Amino acid sequence: MNDVVGPPTGLARRGRRLPDAETEHRMLQAALTQVKRTGLTVSLDSISMEDVIRDADVSRSSVYRRWPYKDLFISDLVKVLAEAAVPSATDQEAIVRLVKAVAAEHDSWLETAEGRHGLLVELFRQAAAADFETLYHSPEWRTYLALHATFMSLPAGSLRDEVQATLARSQRGFIARVARAWEHLASLFGYRLRPELSAGYELLATLAGAISRGLVLMSLSMPELASERRKASPFGASGVEGWSVVGTGMAAIAFAFFEPDPAVKWGPERVAMVRKALATLSGPEWISPNASGQA
Repeated sequence: MNDVVGPPTGLARRGRRLPDAETEHRMLQAALTQVKRTGLTVSLDSISMEDVIRDADVSRSSVYRRWPYKDLFISDLVKVLAEAAVPSATDQEAIVRLVKAVAAEHDSWLETAEGRHGLLVELFRQAAAADFETLYHSPEWRTYLALHATFMSLPAGSLRDEVQATLARSQRGFIARVARAWEHLASLFGYRLRPELSAGYELLATLAGAISRGLVLMSLSMPELASERRKASPFGASGVEGWSVVGTGMAAIAFAFFEPDPAVKWGPERVAMVRKALATLSGPEWISPNASGQA
């Protein structure tokens, strides 16, 4: 990581000299694009300065002035990567379509308490598995893992402190957004958090994210976890279906925290409201525990 960029050569870009700020912006964005495309390695050696210079369309002399050593460039790149540390791999439009399709297929289930519970279970079963599949194959997830490993290997000092603070901010934003999503979902189906837990939706979101991410990490060495399906009818499901490991985990967390809200009264008007909310869904944040977002 101590590669010297070196003085300009025949590779130098000819033409108008770019301002230093524009050079910096182009270099960091070009490197960020590389990482998003291929995923980051823990050693960071996969980042080629020559490739980044070419993709950024800047001169080597400008880069040399800004970052005499590769280490200095990598330090700035780590900060940029940390700003977007939470993976956003979920195909949100696909999740929306899935949720709408499941709700439409089982529309009549909204008419009874048993049916509504069965629909909620089925949403967890299908959406969690689809969300996990996308995350599992994402280069952004590999970057997420590598960035945390890289952060832990940084020497104590201002860079490590800054990266830690940025990662923490990203995590808090993620947890807050997912907490709102789970709260929306519970409210829509007439559930509340079990009072005896003395817990908020932030804890629920934290545990759900930990289960999903932990299973992705385990699946890298045990790929059968990603593909395994077991015939089961857990959590009051309406029938026997194929359950993924992550679907089981998400539903287990949900129903450990949720209970029917006795204050919610179901009648034709509320059923119609829920039916409309599901049919007009435009974002999956309230159903997907992997949904990314900054606060």
